[in-house]
Amino acid sequence: KATFLDAQGKSQIMEMGCYGIGISRIVAAAIEQNFDARGIIMPASIAPFQVAIAPIGMAKSVAVREAVEQLYGNLQAAGIEVLLDDRDERPGVIFADMELIGIPHRIVIGERGLKQGVLEYQGRQDSAAQIVPVQDILEFIQSKL
Repeated sequence: KATFLDAQGKSQIMEMGCYGIGISRIVAAAIEQNFDARGIIMPASIAPFQVAIAPIGMAKSVAVREAVEQLYGNLQAAGIEVLLDDRDERPGVIFADMELIGIPHRIVIGERGLKQGVLEYQGRQDSAAQIVPVQDILEFIQSKL
């Protein structure tokens, strides 16, 4: 142990501090400032994904699968980081996982909505979902980012 003599001539143990701003500290600080009971509310600028697509019934519906693939491609082509959660899970499980990891924007695509020409959007901080026409979703998402 390294020691030094203080102003009174008494031997003291040295303490060392290391300060820096690394990626892990930035993420930890962002999480500390942006969370609720459901999980992380990751700022879009540092989120691993900006948008998540949650398809409902994709395995059973060709229309849902085609809409999902088209939207996924359009979002990627626009330079948006997107996660397609195509797991065979109940919607509640998928939504809870998206909230837990803090993806800031969620789009739900289901057959019922597609028949009406709409998708469901919900921001991570929003209390309720919004209905957005299919043809407007890309511009709508870009306005949120």
